[in-house]
Amino acid sequence: MSDQINLFDSNIDDVKKELEKLRKEIEYHNKLYYEQDSPEISDYEYDKLTQRLKQIEKEHPELITKNSPTQKVGGKTKNIFTQVTHDVQMQSLQDVFSLEEVEEFVDKVKEEYGDRTDFCVETKIDGLSVSLEYENGVLKRGSTRGDGFVGEDVTQNIMQIKDIPYRLKSNDTIEVRGEVFLPRKEFEKINEELLLKDKPQLSNPRNAAAGTLRQLDSELVKKRNLSIFIFNVQKGKSFTTHYESLDYLDSVGMNTIKLRFLCENKDEVISAIKKIGDMRDSLEYDIDGAVVKVNNLQVRQEMGQTIKVPKWAVAYKYPPEQKETKVLDIIFQVGRTGQVTPVVILEPVRVAGSIISKTTLHNFDFMKEKDIQIGDTVVIQKAGDVIPEVYRVLKEKRDGTQREVKIPDVCPVCGETLEKEEGEVALRCTNSECPAQIYRSITHFVSRDCMDISGMGEAIVDTLIEKGLLKDVADIYYLKYEDIYGLDGFKEKSASNIINAIEKTKSNSLDKLIFGLGIRHIGKRASKILSENFKDIYDIKAASVEDLNELEDFGLIMAESVHEFFNKSKTMEIIKKLDDAGVNLKGEKKQRKSNVLENMNICVTGSFDGYSRDDIVKMIEENSGKATTSVSKKTSVLIAGEAAGSKLQKAITLGIRVVTIDEFLDMINKEGNK
Repeated sequence: MSDQINLFDSNIDDVKKELEKLRKEIEYHNKLYYEQDSPEISDYEYDKLTQRLKQIEKEHPELITKNSPTQKVGGKTKNIFTQVTHDVQMQSLQDVFSLEEVEEFVDKVKEEYGDRTDFCVETKIDGLSVSLEYENGVLKRGSTRGDGFVGEDVTQNIMQIKDIPYRLKSNDTIEVRGEVFLPRKEFEKINEELLLKDKPQLSNPRNAAAGTLRQLDSELVKKRNLSIFIFNVQKGKSFTTHYESLDYLDSVGMNTIKLRFLCENKDEVISAIKKIGDMRDSLEYDIDGAVVKVNNLQVRQEMGQTIKVPKWAVAYKYPPEQKETKVLDIIFQVGRTGQVTPVVILEPVRVAGSIISKTTLHNFDFMKEKDIQIGDTVVIQKAGDVIPEVYRVLKEKRDGTQREVKIPDVCPVCGETLEKEEGEVALRCTNSECPAQIYRSITHFVSRDCMDISGMGEAIVDTLIEKGLLKDVADIYYLKYEDIYGLDGFKEKSASNIINAIEKTKSNSLDKLIFGLGIRHIGKRASKILSENFKDIYDIKAASVEDLNELEDFGLIMAESVHEFFNKSKTMEIIKKLDDAGVNLKGEKKQRKSNVLENMNICVTGSFDGYSRDDIVKMIEENSGKATTSVSKKTSVLIAGEAAGSKLQKAITLGIRVVTIDEFLDMINKEGNK
């Protein structure tokens, strides 16, 4: 009974709101990390989000859903490569952040299994997890982890990695798992070459490895000298211990993790973790932790696994690495919406695998709050992520030579007067012809979440703008083969690939185009809403602010922003050019089977035989209802399945109609057929 009482304490609604926010935020960062290889936050910040989510779900298990990030592995696959369904699920590992948690894990194993097992402590390589399948000793397929169940076939690229043998020193048919990574020396060499060519540098070895392995150009993969460590036999051979399997992998020519320790007890485990930590900076590759595994494979089988992680291993994550460096300068950068952001130029310093020479300060209020001056000594923090941060200023090291930075009043690129809108902290350049805005708007337009033009990266966009071939996003669809062929790094095949990729995106759905146009306050969800409620882009242009404001989940600020954007002459010039080029401008209004659920807010809770929640939500929307995620006074109906929990109790308390899945189906079928 006490559990039921807890569900109705005054904070449960706040808990649900925090859960929903955390899940959305984690899913967003998962997509950036696993699918786009371009994370926005540090591993440490991400880990804090997931730890908080796990804590709440532990305290409120009735709120756990199968779609929660805690119940899934990694990210979805992209559409570039053929999908591969893994015979053995490629799970992630349970992260721990203190040595006390490691000791608890070892103690628990020892208490239950005694002397039946010891432990293997290995480096946790910061790279991209892959599966390699050998048939009669010959490599047949290499694939990425993806979501753990379905990955991508990257065999051609895998074959370019020198540390992966095409033929084993045996005729075994096996599947193994490893981590592809970019050695530090190779990473630095590539960045030196990019710097000499005045091209954007790679952010860190992990993302460089992941991005390289997903390239369509196998020659580039070969050129970048990726490497791999194999750490597990997935199927095909039986062993008694993990160490025995690693010895076998060595004997058949695999490149296994070299830094590994066999430990009898928790003292030895902790000692091994500390040794690896002490060696971290001197390694030839990046690591983001140490993995503690049960060595006895029979014990592993008895311990089992959850839907996401094995119970027989934990990954200890080292604390964020911090380094001191000097602020050499503070410059100003113009984004695609015209926002001017201060950027700190630093004396280059290596932090968590990357050479850091600059980082953003987000906005001028942040710069003032931190009191960062040119000449300051600062502490930079980075935990294997892309974007480092100025953790703090060492004001005690100031010697009087430091200089404060004056906030600009004109655009540093085009000289236009900067403006600040009421209620905003951002300064903006309002000149739509500003070269910096053009560059960033085009790189946004071609990105994966927008039009997704494969192979059209920042460097080629920059070159095409410089040559006068791109003045706005529509110009992309007027590029010719001869415009691309002959550019640095582009030959016949690669030039044709880009032209073909551009042509392919002409048929993209309207929401991708809308998001790609970079309308302020309009993200992917809002772009989808617009595409589903208007017949074409001209229909959106003709809509009034009032019409737009009435859209579901649209607010006045969003409506005003859309109306203003489509009533600019420059916007309509671009739209006409896109239309003339044959780019799809038609919307995709939702198909409604009936209006039986019109004006009804319907919540779904519990589990259902034969139906996922997504199936039921789709039926609600097809019949003109609105699917909601929580129960409130505005809820019209609650569809309750097994283990309905607190939502059911709340619906009963509020007097809301509760139906079974069969009653719901009867409701839409009978009424919809009238």
